[in-house]
Amino acid sequence: MRKSHPVRRAVLAGAATVSGIVLLLSLKPASDPGSAQAAGQAPPAAAGQAPQGGVNGAVTGDAAQTQYGAVQVRLTMSNGKITQAEAVQAPKGGRSDQITASSVPRLNQAVMAAQNAEIDAVSGATYTSAGYKKSLQSALDKAKASAGSQQGSGAAQTLTGDVAQTEYGPVQVRVTVAGGKITKAEAVQAPKGGRSDQITSSSVPRLNQAAVAAGNADIDAVSGATYTSAGYKKSLQSALDKAPAGGGSSQAAGSGAGQATTQTLTGSAAQTQYGPVQVRVTVTGGKITKAEAVQAPKGGRSDQITSSSVPRLNQAAVAAGNAQIDAVSGATYTSAGYKQSLQSALDQAGG
Repeated sequence: MRKSHPVRRAVLAGAATVSGIVLLLSLKPASDPGSAQAAGQAPPAAAGQAPQGGVNGAVTGDAAQTQYGAVQVRLTMSNGKITQAEAVQAPKGGRSDQITASSVPRLNQAVMAAQNAEIDAVSGATYTSAGYKKSLQSALDKAKASAGSQQGSGAAQTLTGDVAQTEYGPVQVRVTVAGGKITKAEAVQAPKGGRSDQITSSSVPRLNQAAVAAGNADIDAVSGATYTSAGYKKSLQSALDKAPAGGGSSQAAGSGAGQATTQTLTGSAAQTQYGPVQVRVTVTGGKITKAEAVQAPKGGRSDQITSSSVPRLNQAAVAAGNAQIDAVSGATYTSAGYKQSLQSALDQAGG
């Protein structure tokens, strides 16, 4: 057979084609987006691309009371992702110091990995872990509410109020707000045990209904449940105060492009050696226009210290426009608690 025979040329051409196909297949990138999706994996994000519609800034959860002290979590978020988790309050003193030092860093790391409140308790730190997760969930609720307000006034927000202590136990209210209206109200904590069980089961459903009907915290107390009603209303108001700009508790002042938004923000209660301190601020156009202590140490010597120091702290907060204010001489604990609660309130405004 001569070299130029037609059959030989056809065989050689076919072999060359097969070799070319094999070579092309071997050069196909392993990171091909189509193959990644087929394998059930998300295609790689473009460099520098960030998630959209997320929350930015610090969010402080409510203080969760445990058998050994309060636990309170603060999150720092960037585009909806948790970039830092820290406990601004944790049990201390005696054995608690060792447990806190060991467990809190591990809980912080777990939050960063999970990006939610579904984290495991740390062995040997059951109470601290439970309080941490509760405060963490509260912080996430606030972040969710803030994100909802950014997406439009009709978006549903879940807002959890601060715990209100009553003579018969704590009361804490969670509301769902959509389109500026309360669509659901529930008590996530209420007095229990003995006679309290009957009072709670009778009064709380009626308070829930009243909150939805009124759309605010101006509701009547339930007869025979004075303490529960008072605690409910206090926690409910705290929840509504946490509605971010554009939510149910904010009011617009002025008109046009220069319109300023007024927000009433209630900080978390800061526990001190002499009693809780809780601050409420009014912010207009990004500035503190009013500051007040809705809780402060009382009884005995504390009455005099509170009446002397709190007005000065209020003035300092308005003048500074932030929580970087000096402690009042002779009121070290009250000043520290005030500043902590004030920062918590400002965190809710993203400031």
